[in-house]
Amino acid sequence: MTDTDFLHADEQALAQRFIDHGFVTTPADDRAGLDRIQRRAAELAADYLKLPHSNDPYAMLDTIHTRVSVDDLNGLRLHVFNGLNAEPWFRPTYFRLARSTIETIVGNELCMQRRVNLSIQLPGDSSSLLATHSDVWSGDSPFEVVVWVPLVDVRRTKSMYLLPPSLNGEMQDRMASLRSAEELYKTIKPHATFIEIPYGHVMLFNQTLMHGNRVNEEAGTRWSMNCRFKSIMSPYADKRFGEFFEPILLRPATRVGMQYKLPGGFHG
Repeated sequence: MTDTDFLHADEQALAQRFIDHGFVTTPADDRAGLDRIQRRAAELAADYLKLPHSNDPYAMLDTIHTRVSVDDLNGLRLHVFNGLNAEPWFRPTYFRLARSTIETIVGNELCMQRRVNLSIQLPGDSSSLLATHSDVWSGDSPFEVVVWVPLVDVRRTKSMYLLPPSLNGEMQDRMASLRSAEELYKTIKPHATFIEIPYGHVMLFNQTLMHGNRVNEEAGTRWSMNCRFKSIMSPYADKRFGEFFEPILLRPATRVGMQYKLPGGFHG
């Protein structure tokens, strides 16, 4: 008997895909919520660029490279990032985009990253690259997953790449003989997968696997958000509870247990 014997057949299949491939993509649970996020991002971008709000937020975001320079890109990104994270509805909505998948892969007593990250990658721009890395190399816990949400269609170099779980350990073992992140990418390139995600879908991926992005050689601008989730009782690394993460779902039995004290004042 394994733990999957207690899951429904569709949950077992989802869990196995995540284990085997290191990621799963699925339609957003709350499409209206995703559209609201996309629309607000487009409004904030228009405000920063002193443009009227567009009736087509997808087109506004996908063609933003015609309206902003690389030099001003980070100013735009920070304006949209801060504006979205200031909205009281934003983080609960972001969670609802993938709630059913998060609960199957991670659990239903959860911590969420305090701020949702935003990436914007213009076509041909080399200033917004993330070299090949694993998040656990820089202080993240292996018990976390990343919920990655594009605001436009992404594919090929407009997306991100991920190394399959079956090869990750072997490639990590080779790192000591490599001299740079670019050399590491060239080593894993034949095996890495650029993940195609149409707008309206979300991805959960295993951030212990090597991943990154390359220069966007497609016609449109990439807009993507990412946020980490973990089981509240699972081990933490450098990014701590109450600092980087905050609880979003805690069941009554857990609340009772955390507050209970044995006679004499000792916690149970």
